[in-house]
Amino acid sequence: MMAASSIPVVESSLSTPKVRLVSLDHPWQWLAAGWKDLWQTPAASISYGLLFVIMGYLLVYLVEARFHYALALTTGFLLAGPFLAMGLYDISRRLQNNEPVHLGHALFAWSRNPLPILLFGLLLGLLMIVWARLSAVLFGVLAGGRELTLDPSTAQLFFSGSGLTFLLIFTLVGALVAAAVFTISVVSIPMLLDRKTDFITAILTSITAVRANPGPMVMWAALIVIFTGIGLISAYLGLAIALPLIGHATWHAYKDLVDNSDIEQQPI
Repeated sequence: MMAASSIPVVESSLSTPKVRLVSLDHPWQWLAAGWKDLWQTPAASISYGLLFVIMGYLLVYLVEARFHYALALTTGFLLAGPFLAMGLYDISRRLQNNEPVHLGHALFAWSRNPLPILLFGLLLGLLMIVWARLSAVLFGVLAGGRELTLDPSTAQLFFSGSGLTFLLIFTLVGALVAAAVFTISVVSIPMLLDRKTDFITAILTSITAVRANPGPMVMWAALIVIFTGIGLISAYLGLAIALPLIGHATWHAYKDLVDNSDIEQQPI
């Protein structure tokens, strides 16, 4: 999956990796490689995916009486997805390096490069807090702060002017926040697992990958939304397959997009 050309992450730097330019068909190649990884290690991958299912049900249980909280926490859960899927990236890394794969390895993948990964996790946590507070403000201003339960809320929102306005603006603002998170995280966390680098370099690499490949990255983001949506509308059960597939494919996206061949990597 090598591309014809690449660009440096930082023009004046000799120590940062280059980002490859890829074509529009590459996201499908990443999915195919992710699917192969999933069925090479079904026990570890699907067990990891089931953790997302449990978290989904837990979120619903905690906020079932508050529709706007359900929206905020569900979307926040998805924003944290790139970080939570770290173990899946490590499974693919181990497969690529012919290393043994166990669920325990995946759960402790963060220990390969703990401080930068912790800092990245704190950054995502901050963004989730901002999003949760912004969601509450949007709901209070646009929907009048009414207490809506999950079951009747759909009808109330779609047949209410203020509720419909809330949903539209909530979706637009949420899409902007999700796009920002996608941009800084799409290759950064796999990169932190793969090499001993700092989280600023990883974020800059991720931003450059998106900026250099707008078409393929928009398609990749759309595929992630589609597969995640399928997992959600299947009463969360589909997440046990959808999120491992996306996680494994994200590792292959990183390996395809980031060219480390011109620099000496430090072992972790």
